Amino acid sequence: MTADRFPVADVPSTATIDAAAARLQQAAHTGVPCAPVRDLLPMSLEAGYAVQQVLTAGALAAGRRIVGRKIGLTNPKVQAQLGVDTPDLGVLFEDMAVADEGTVEVDQLLQPRIEAEVALVLGADLDGDDLSPARVRASVDRVVASLEIVDSRIAGWDITLVDTVADNASSGRFVLGGNPVPLRDLDLRAVQMSMLEDGREVSSGTGADCLGDPLAALTWLAAAARDLGAPLRAGDVVLSGALGPMVPVRPGATYSAEVTGLGSVTVTFTDRGTA
Repeated sequence: MTADRFPVADVPSTATIDAAAARLQQAAHTGVPCAPVRDLLPMSLEAGYAVQQVLTAGALAAGRRIVGRKIGLTNPKVQAQLGVDTPDLGVLFEDMAVADEGTVEVDQLLQPRIEAEVALVLGADLDGDDLSPARVRASVDRVVASLEIVDSRIAGWDITLVDTVADNASSGRFVLGGNPVPLRDLDLRAVQMSMLEDGREVSSGTGADCLGDPLAALTWLAAAARDLGAPLRAGDVVLSGALGPMVPVRPGATYSAEVTGLGSVTVTFTDRGTA
């Protein structure tokens, strides 16, 4: 983020950033959740994003490829669930994508939860100072129903904002539906979402529950990504944020979400020990 938003005093030392990143990397590698990293870091977004950038650089060096971004904590109910009051962003890697109607090996995740969202695929870059509603809307090539499988490397989801930001906005996997549609004049504020677990509704909401409008969430993300020095580009997939409360994943269950005008999206989880 820009220096005028976050004081220089909030930027931790390189050794502190590396220690926090190493703690999260160890949890991801071993599958054993770790203690929160807030005991190592200043309670600032600057500190959290500094750790996230170290982890992202390491992932790229290991051959992973970025395919987009996610916006987290856009829904007031999800903010309340985690005790935070502002959105955050994370990176989507190619190996996080799961095919619609595909299966996720639950043993590869630590403490997964799931939520339904509107995904946006950009047809143009979103950089520079002009992030007017007209430009933001024009940048979107298509929209699609999606499921985000969030996960935390931090034990018991005991997180503050700095913890989840450092942990790549608690990212895990994502699923895009098979019915992408052009945005055109579609009013994303009005879409209705229902998410089912084995046929039983477990979450519901509307487009307006995502920062008032998924396009407003995209505008927030474009500004934040630009300020972090990694603006959104054509072809990026953007998960715009939860339309309803997230729920814990039950191993062996199938989750599906229906979003009006965008169709459905489905994913199944293996039982523990069967992956």
